[in-house]
Amino acid sequence: MTMAITSTEAAAAAGTVRPYQQYVYAYPHKTAYRPLARERASLGALWADEPKDALSLYFHIPFCEVRCGFCNLFTRIGAPEGLTTAYLDAMERQAGVVREALGEGARYANAAFGGGTPTFLEAAELERLCDLAERGLGADLAAIPLSVEASPATATADRLSVLADRGTTRLSLGVQSFVDSEARTAVRPQRRADVEAALARIRDTGIPVLNIDLIYGIDGQTEQSWTRSLDAALAWQPEELYLYPLYVRPLTGLGRHRGTAPGGDADWDEQRLRLYRHGRDHLLARGYEQVSMRMFRRADAPATGGEDYACQTDGMVGLGCGSRSYTSTLHYSFDYAVDMHRIRGIIDDYTARPADDFRHADFGWEMDADESRRRHLLQSLLQAEGLPVADYRTRFGTAPGDDFAAELDRFRERGWLDDGTGAESLRLSPEGLAHSDALGPELFSAAVRERMAAYEPK
Repeated sequence: MTMAITSTEAAAAAGTVRPYQQYVYAYPHKTAYRPLARERASLGALWADEPKDALSLYFHIPFCEVRCGFCNLFTRIGAPEGLTTAYLDAMERQAGVVREALGEGARYANAAFGGGTPTFLEAAELERLCDLAERGLGADLAAIPLSVEASPATATADRLSVLADRGTTRLSLGVQSFVDSEARTAVRPQRRADVEAALARIRDTGIPVLNIDLIYGIDGQTEQSWTRSLDAALAWQPEELYLYPLYVRPLTGLGRHRGTAPGGDADWDEQRLRLYRHGRDHLLARGYEQVSMRMFRRADAPATGGEDYACQTDGMVGLGCGSRSYTSTLHYSFDYAVDMHRIRGIIDDYTARPADDFRHADFGWEMDADESRRRHLLQSLLQAEGLPVADYRTRFGTAPGDDFAAELDRFRERGWLDDGTGAESLRLSPEGLAHSDALGPELFSAAVRERMAAYEPK
């Protein structure tokens, strides 16, 4: 089905609320993290009383063959000889310490290799990475969902064969645009022919779920060129598609060379909203279901398992210097940077660490009751299925309307909440989903906002 633009959508597009403020994929953001006192951040103490029957496992590989113009992820371009081996050596030391801290009985509900570009690693190194998950941490990759990110240039037959043999259930390919001129504008040097060849290799492996990432809002992009990219992706019948709005951030290639959004902020917002709605309607009309603002899943896509993991409540174990980990009382990570020089220094520090230096968390944010409520509401509400009020009440003893009355009233006045769900659930309207990147930041606490504002990009 398609969704017509309502008067509320038209008002938002006219600039009543800036729709693209911040992509919220985790709360709090790493820019709110600060150094932790070692005596308060022992991994053994942090995990001692945590439920560990449904953990998420994440391995971060901070290497890419190129850095896209929009990218502000924790990654470096290339790796001098020996660095990837040293990095995997450090991950092995970290895995031993983490397994000791978790103790017996830790069970993983899902796993993911991200970055960076995990497939920057050679085939033998990917084998070793899988061994680290299985032998180092006790995760049975053949029995749980395993998602891996890749780029067209690194999705080679030998690497894909390793991933398929080791149980990968989902392969996410960063394409961004099938239009070569748009890829160049986004500083994503690739040719459509190479992208198509990579997709053919991925389909040949039989990995159950293919995800294709696309970006809208590229300078010069039109509904016609956006449609060409969408249809080129649909030709491969991907089980999932992610549609990302382009952001121009400090210290990125586009941020340094352009500085501001193409055509001015208001014009760019209007362009991105228009392209978002066009892409959303295009996919809905072709048998895809909207899971979130960004994620669309084919209605007949196979289930890959892992449904017993809930990001709002269950813990996450991250390995690698760009990862983060979650317990109920602390979110923690290593140092964070965007600047390439600083990233290299953090990676070098990580690879030089002895095992004992992994026994504590370095940077983090302590989660109190208010922050836990905010995170639960935010991460539930930004999903199309919404938040069952009973789940929230069971966990916190209150209703969302008791804790966030002002925010929810504001969202309702803007037409961002679906009023047809009754008192049993809170769910975003189509307009609310379209404004996820404005709604999410409005749920940040004052303390998180202050920390993020004080963070100096480096």
